[in-house]
Amino acid sequence: MVKLTKNRKSSLEKYDKDKLYTLKEASDIIKSFSNLKFDSSVDLALNLGVDPKKADQNVRGVVSLPNGTGKDVKVLALVTPDKEDEAKKSGADFVGLDEYLQKIKDGWTDVDVIITMPSIMGKLGPLGKILGPRGLMPNPKTGTVTMNVGKAVEEVKAGKIDFKVEKNGIVHVSIGKVSFDSQKIYENAKEVIQHIIKIKPSSSKGNYLKSISMSSTMSPGIKVDTNI
Repeated sequence: MVKLTKNRKSSLEKYDKDKLYTLKEASDIIKSFSNLKFDSSVDLALNLGVDPKKADQNVRGVVSLPNGTGKDVKVLALVTPDKEDEAKKSGADFVGLDEYLQKIKDGWTDVDVIITMPSIMGKLGPLGKILGPRGLMPNPKTGTVTMNVGKAVEEVKAGKIDFKVEKNGIVHVSIGKVSFDSQKIYENAKEVIQHIIKIKPSSSKGNYLKSISMSSTMSPGIKVDTNI
């Protein structure tokens, strides 16, 4: 029998694991779990009625969280010299090209997001085996391959995130920190859920949003009513 930690036992006493809660109620409960010694992330897991193996049901996209992520996102801008000042002024943490391509080739991936220009994507192709598994490969669909580098950097820094459905039909996305007040957690969660509903593939039949769970790092999951 698994022995429950004190924090885990305390968390389990604050909600009914079999009940479906409204999104606002779940946000309040998650906030009540914030008794860890670190500022843990708040995460959503959305189980979708799609088949990710089919190209037209491979749900992915970007969404801007109204209250940000609560995380200091480290951005690498791989740009030509004429775009370096634009990237720096917009808040990119690392700016350059060839020297960073070499660093990545040598195994350096200490960033959260990479933003680049269409003309540079050819140079990133050989680095796909390094960047791909870490979710760092820039993609036009997520706005990370663009000529408007400054705007892209600003949006990522402000709380723009990307998501993609996994092979089992679930979207996992981090929507903030437990240090946020419950209203901000609720607003961020609602924005993500409504956006994913909005981009429902036309080929997806039956129940699209099958279930939602909200959790924080090391906390149990709260079942959320899909009728938000």
